[in-house]
Amino acid sequence: MHSFGYRANALLTFAITLLALMCAMASLSDNLNSPSPSAHVQVLNINWFQKQPNGNDEVSMTMNISADLQSLFTWNTKQVFVFLAAEYETPKNSLNQISLWDGIIPSKEHAKFWIHTSNKYRFIDQGRNLRGKEFNLTMHWHVMPKTGKMSADKIVMPGYRLPEEYR
Repeated sequence: MHSFGYRANALLTFAITLLALMCAMASLSDNLNSPSPSAHVQVLNINWFQKQPNGNDEVSMTMNISADLQSLFTWNTKQVFVFLAAEYETPKNSLNQISLWDGIIPSKEHAKFWIHTSNKYRFIDQGRNLRGKEFNLTMHWHVMPKTGKMSADKIVMPGYRLPEEYR
């Protein structure tokens, strides 16, 4: 006959093995989610487009930002960090990214939104490269899980252009 110690050890080992298996299955089930978020940005107005005294270009714009990020939320999602960036090329840099707006979405109920706003952060180019410049608005998001690794993705919305002249 086995002693109480052997039986307790066997039971504890079995329980921990089952717990580890259930944790692995739960973590893998989150990978089966294939999100389909959507976003749209409408630039309503260029409030000002000016050359600063130091020679840099600065833009302020009013936008309507709408997005449906509900499909990013699963049982394992703690929150989603989302930001809107202007992306463009210059002769000096192949990619310039400027964050215009950001937010933290704490739950699925807040993941479908519409915002009327001006850029939260300054849209400044180091130089005189913005006149007539085509740029993309890109909605980036980072999904912060309760457990496991973070994931990130984006939606690129091309076809925006700045004015040829300062205002």
